[in-house]
Amino acid sequence: MDARFDAKRKRVLFRCRHMGTAENDFLFGGFCERYLDGLNAEQLDALETLLLESDNDLFNWVVEKEPVPRDLDGDMMKMLKTYRKDL
Repeated sequence: MDARFDAKRKRVLFRCRHMGTAENDFLFGGFCERYLDGLNAEQLDALETLLLESDNDLFNWVVEKEPVPRDLDGDMMKMLKTYRKDL
């Protein structure tokens, strides 16, 4: 496996575990613990892009309290919503 890819996975995992709110740490950290190793490069990029958004927006989108902006409402957001519903 590419060392850059592994480093990116570690960065994403750290970010998902340390988002700033306990709810997001639980939600995103748990998602990463379950699915991170199976994500391909495109999915990892999509998750990293989502993590650039504010914690409040991310939480509200994943729990479907607010609509997801069209440009961010892709497969990764669907995976996150499904994970949340399965908790």
